[in-house]
Amino acid sequence: MMKIVSLIPSATEIVAALGLTNALVGRSHECDYPPEVQNLPVCTQPKFNPDGSSREIHDRATELLQSALSVYRVEAETLEKLQPTHIITQAQCDVCAVSLGEVEVAVASLTKSHPQIISLEPNLLAEVWADISQVASSLGVDGSEVISQLKKRVVACVEKTQYLPDDAIGNVACIEWSEPLMAAGNWIPELVKLAGGNCLFGVVGKHSPWLKWEELLEANPEVIIFMPCGFDLERTRADSLQLINRPEWQDLSAVKSGKVYVTDGNSYFNRPGPRLADSVEILAEILHPDLFDFGYQGIAWERLSF
Repeated sequence: MMKIVSLIPSATEIVAALGLTNALVGRSHECDYPPEVQNLPVCTQPKFNPDGSSREIHDRATELLQSALSVYRVEAETLEKLQPTHIITQAQCDVCAVSLGEVEVAVASLTKSHPQIISLEPNLLAEVWADISQVASSLGVDGSEVISQLKKRVVACVEKTQYLPDDAIGNVACIEWSEPLMAAGNWIPELVKLAGGNCLFGVVGKHSPWLKWEELLEANPEVIIFMPCGFDLERTRADSLQLINRPEWQDLSAVKSGKVYVTDGNSYFNRPGPRLADSVEILAEILHPDLFDFGYQGIAWERLSF
């Protein structure tokens, strides 16, 4: 019998999309979707307090990474009890989730099982689709229909935005972290383009870059979208105060035109799995409300009022 432990939220969503939710026997402390997985045993824990401001979280994680393999720990005793056949983890970001190295150490200590480790490391949307295919193949199912349906949703957005005039393609600043300031990279610039926008700062397929406040001021984006990693809509709204309380904030074009938005980056943009299709739709809805209305407003994003 197949017994899957997923140690990253995006992989849990991939497993669910493939119709294998019932085969999941364990999850990470961050896996919360689909809702039924929240009843599964938790197999990871942070080694630091994840509460507080973005600056406090950054400082705690940075301090840990200077002396530890990961800022998270794997609960090897829990894995021993679960006896999984497959463990899905990642090698993309040591701050986002438990590291591959940490998982390998934990698995080496197991005596009752010898699970196959599936490690994901996407940086582009195509690599996310490839990850879904890899997970499906490793778990003995066909993922082609799932991938096809996700691609169709993205293409539907592209078909409506690809012929927009240049003056309708706004310069967009996607903020992945407020303090210290970080722009969104990896797949996010690609998603913005697919949704009919021009993403500033981040480079497609490259890690998210640190950003100086002066660079944001100089670029003067027409649209600003907050999407902090690990923060839901409410927490993102609160964290954005670190920027909007700066005196120069009011001088930005996006602020003057009322085009500043907060999103649920935890559920969507920062999970490289099936809901990146939702993320393209969310961006399309934000950037081109005259063309798109998927119903995400108030749930996944909202306009930030001052």
